[in-house]
Amino acid sequence: MCAIECGKRGRQVLVLERSKRAAEKIRISGGGRCNFTNLTIKPENFLSGNPRFCLSALRRYTQHDFIARIEARGIAYHEKTLGQLFCDGSSQQIIDMLLDDCQAHGVRIVTDCDIANVQKAEEFSVTTNRGIYSSEAVVIACGGKSIPKMGATGFGYDVARKFGLDIIDPYPALVPLIFEGKLLRDLKSLAGVAIDVVVTCNKTRFAEALLFTHRGLSGPAILQISSYWSPGQRIVIDMAPGRDVFSELKQARTDHPKQGVQSILATCLPNRVAQYVEEMSACSGNLADLSDKRLNQVAERVNRWQLTPDGNEGFRTAEVTAGGVDTRGLSSKTFECNDVSGLYFIGEVLDVTGHLGGYNFQWAWSSGWAAGQVA
Repeated sequence: MCAIECGKRGRQVLVLERSKRAAEKIRISGGGRCNFTNLTIKPENFLSGNPRFCLSALRRYTQHDFIARIEARGIAYHEKTLGQLFCDGSSQQIIDMLLDDCQAHGVRIVTDCDIANVQKAEEFSVTTNRGIYSSEAVVIACGGKSIPKMGATGFGYDVARKFGLDIIDPYPALVPLIFEGKLLRDLKSLAGVAIDVVVTCNKTRFAEALLFTHRGLSGPAILQISSYWSPGQRIVIDMAPGRDVFSELKQARTDHPKQGVQSILATCLPNRVAQYVEEMSACSGNLADLSDKRLNQVAERVNRWQLTPDGNEGFRTAEVTAGGVDTRGLSSKTFECNDVSGLYFIGEVLDVTGHLGGYNFQWAWSSGWAAGQVA
């Protein structure tokens, strides 16, 4: 995006790409269909130590601007859920659109390019395995540490530190949570089961799907809350949102005293989950034989299930990296460093992290466009 906009202004633009092919993260995103933006983009969809930094770029280049670009290209798309937009076809359509725009505006792309050093005298000098390049401006658009098998590294942070910028400690975000010991052994019986939940951590809550895995918990709700979770903290899961399970169990005890807990829970939970709750609550037998206290224990495990994850799956599977280059050292309008003329940082390398659902792509489009107007 930045290279295209610079090219439109008549700038000579060179993109140095570490991977053998450009835009590999676009290619794998959204199950190969690229969740390229969201119909609703708001500041609260982004985490940052400097929460107002993202406003200028997101307002100047909006989701509607990118959607118009998609439509002009003739790329068919659909809304999957919660405003998330996906290509009907392949994510390669997005890649081809961007690469074609680069070519149309004279942008040169050098792939399989490792950068050894970036320094500045009168101009910037970039030393690579493909040679040494000099330029008036350098834009760091290399993302974070997420999914290292795709070529992700901490390179952008190293450049930022070299030029005096602060780094907010990077950490994996939008990542599955894992458990160990007895709890993991118990949860393994539920692997593959999905359920709609409300999950809460630190007063932040998300209402989406949860997926039980062989290592712990995943699914959109868990990926979302993982960005707000820190080691040692507890998460609370409501597996029957909008239902008062304690009241329903009490009523069922009156109406169907010879039924068991599992049969009642199965009206609001998948069978395997209902069985798990009954077993973990040690409440087998007829409802008629269970006190209010015992029924409340069951209900708590359904409506307010409290868990302390042992960790997350790390950068290996994290969809994005939270933290990054401290945006207080940059202009929110141009993305240029306050103290280093001609040096710009955009996208995921910055301490701006979107929620799941196309927000991180929109941040890439918006920040790239904004820097491209001036770099």
